Amino acid sequence: MVNRPDSNAQRLRRHRRIRGKISGTPEVPRLCVFRSLANIYAQVIDDVNGKTIASASSLDDSISKEGSKKEIARQVGKLVAERAKAAGVENVVFDRGGYVYHGRVQELADGAREGGLKF
Repeated sequence: MVNRPDSNAQRLRRHRRIRGKISGTPEVPRLCVFRSLANIYAQVIDDVNGKTIASASSLDDSISKEGSKKEIARQVGKLVAERAKAAGVENVVFDRGGYVYHGRVQELADGAREGGLKF
């Protein structure tokens, strides 16, 4: 019998380790990414007050469902940046959620930078 490691448990362990080192403040909130097989979600979170300042996902009506998952992730990054800037946030700390900074996570980050967020 092949004993494969639980990749999601490993990701959650990495995420806990990352969260021990970074935290969102009202001045510099945390841009948190969650990636499922079909969709991608992003939130700008103030951890001190426990509030979500802005959020976007690939399920939003303003995101076109055309194109690859990477192109959709870039649109989500631009949308969350636009909503965060409307809420008065310009600088964020990027929380990759334990995922490798590659593919859809990197595209979302690049889209957020294009949208005007600094990190």
